[in-house]
Amino acid sequence: MAEATHESVISPRARNALVRLLRVAYPHPRFPDGPYERTADAVINQVEASLWHRLALTRGLESLDDAAGGDFAALDDEAALSLLRGIEDAGFFAFIRGVAVVSLYDDHETWELLGYEGASYEQGGYLDRGFNDLDWLPSPRIEEYAGPDQLVEVATDDEIAATEGSHR
Repeated sequence: MAEATHESVISPRARNALVRLLRVAYPHPRFPDGPYERTADAVINQVEASLWHRLALTRGLESLDDAAGGDFAALDDEAALSLLRGIEDAGFFAFIRGVAVVSLYDDHETWELLGYEGASYEQGGYLDRGFNDLDWLPSPRIEEYAGPDQLVEVATDDEIAATEGSHR
């Protein structure tokens, strides 16, 4: 049912170009198509109620196809990225980015792929839930504080008081 609605808003070809645009703009080689396709659907859902946004999206995706010599979705990553850099200030691209950055990274499959366990508040916070289980980060360098002989006095109390008095 939802697919029919999307097809009435933009063509299947335009949707493919949008999915490709998202893959190039937010590159995650390990990601399957699902998060990108759901993000494309979120963009499309945002334009359903606005003729202006719908036309901007449609014309923008058509302009990508034109710039690509006919099929933006068929370009290799480097060529596609080069085209996107050329339109990074275009209104339709800013609109896509505004929806995509939230939608793609709020997708639960994306969370799983990135190792994000979701919100912690409802579960009592991170501290008692594996706060230090990020095994993909390097071990932190830990240095002990050796004592007051390492302190450097920047200003005396009298100098600070005199400075504060001059600002009043």
